[in-house]
Amino acid sequence: MKKIFLFTAFVSALVFGTVKAQDDKDHNFMVSKNIEIFNEIYRYLDMIYVDTLDANEVIGTGIRGMLNSLDPYTEYYPESEVNKLKKMMTGKYVGIGAVIRQNMQLGRVVVDEPYEGSPAAEAGLKKGDIILSIDDTTMTDKNTSYVSSHLRGDPGTTFILKIKRPSTGKKMQMRITRRAITLPYLPYYGLRPDSIGYINLNSFTDGCAKDVRRAFIDLKHRGMKALVLDLRGNGGGSVSEAVQIVNMFIPKGVTLVRTRGKMKKMNSDYKTTVEPIDTVMPMVVMVNGETASASEITSGGLQDLDRAVVLGTRTYGKGLVQVPVDLPYNGQMKLTTGKYYIPSNRCIQAINYKHAHGGYTEHIPDSLTRVFYTKNGREVRDGGGIKPDIEVKPDSLPNIAYYLSVSGLDSTEVLLNYEIDYIAKHPTIAPAGKFEITDEEFEDFKQRVLASGFKYDAESGKELDRLKKIAQFEGYYDDAKPEFDALEQKLKHNLANDLERNKQLIKQIMAADIVAAYHWQAGAIENNLNYDKQMKEACRLLNSPAEYRSLLMPSGKDKRK
Repeated sequence: MKKIFLFTAFVSALVFGTVKAQDDKDHNFMVSKNIEIFNEIYRYLDMIYVDTLDANEVIGTGIRGMLNSLDPYTEYYPESEVNKLKKMMTGKYVGIGAVIRQNMQLGRVVVDEPYEGSPAAEAGLKKGDIILSIDDTTMTDKNTSYVSSHLRGDPGTTFILKIKRPSTGKKMQMRITRRAITLPYLPYYGLRPDSIGYINLNSFTDGCAKDVRRAFIDLKHRGMKALVLDLRGNGGGSVSEAVQIVNMFIPKGVTLVRTRGKMKKMNSDYKTTVEPIDTVMPMVVMVNGETASASEITSGGLQDLDRAVVLGTRTYGKGLVQVPVDLPYNGQMKLTTGKYYIPSNRCIQAINYKHAHGGYTEHIPDSLTRVFYTKNGREVRDGGGIKPDIEVKPDSLPNIAYYLSVSGLDSTEVLLNYEIDYIAKHPTIAPAGKFEITDEEFEDFKQRVLASGFKYDAESGKELDRLKKIAQFEGYYDDAKPEFDALEQKLKHNLANDLERNKQLIKQIMAADIVAAYHWQAGAIENNLNYDKQMKEACRLLNSPAEYRSLLMPSGKDKRK
């Protein structure tokens, strides 16, 4: 029972001491009352309930249930899971530096992609290698999570990894020493045609601003005349790193972010603190629906200050601020403490999290958003994320390509097997930016798919069946049966035709996967840029100075003419 009293004492201290909740007596009474009730309920469960309870599990479930009624970003991490939070915040962990996945055909965990310069890469691990054992522990019957936990450990520790290489059938073993791994937050930057620089940033982890600064200076020395900053898929991270990146392009002394919450002493104003390195170079920031948090501070700040054109699709809309809080017994909590506001004074939070009735969400409709103004007087709105200045939707991923390329969907693993064989047969390939799958190679892959037994759901057929049922229910089906039959014939599943129809996109997916095995993640990104619809539009805009300037003026007019 000592654990419960310690828990109650901690919660009481949290409410009445550390966080200093409202002084209102009724509020304090209700908090104390409900904590006491919770304590008594568990006391009776522990003493009288028919089964012996695991306090960690039952109370942990209670804690998570309480947090689930708030927002999805306030999370509890017991001591056993604190490393997950640290990895999220720093982008670092201790291990071998490789992505692993489940091979659905073999029912084994395999290496998918080693990181450049990692222990996995140095040991010679390759795409498709089957993990047999780690030291004396067999891994052939284990899932990805189990294998991952055994690949990680303390820095400097060494283990014996046994693998089987599918392209040769040989079993191999290697001694690998774990070390601190930093996830590649800036996987690629380079100079594109027409002297347009490109920087891909996929997270705002500690130190990323310095690397972005170095990349920018390097590109400028190489002749860069305009920049594309790619924040697509960037879920955010450190606010201070975002401020430092924006400060590269914005003068000293400008307030970029204000955080506001219940406790005034936790409110902060983030200003630019150093002189910028470039305030005039044309810039496009690419965003999408997975651009969130610190990425929205960056893209929204540059938009509000009319320093860059934002291009792509609307961002995620996360305007909430979290801080880590230490808990007893080495636990931690990631706690939402306020909202952030960017230079136009807008908050771009897309969802209101209501705490009544166990918690529910309330999406903010566009009709209820408010108008704010950029530095030049352009209209922007709060709520619902950052709306791009130019909306460019990416090409959609057809269903057949989705089933072929997403891990866990194809039981035949025909794409993975083809790529493993291709890598085994080709010691080298063309440079990343020039590599492509030939028509002959695609035809070989196509025949493999047809012979493999590969299956995927045809969504149009599912929708047609659903429409048939609705028509039958409403009494229209008999009259419309000839039209239904004709449509069914046109939508009839034909794997060969579907492969041919989506040939170009499937070739792009194959090329990126294969390039990554030779030129790492950087190479895959460089290769994909050759086909990137949004990148092409960004480059077109940067090559059209008058159009670019007009987008940064009210009503799309260039006031300097």
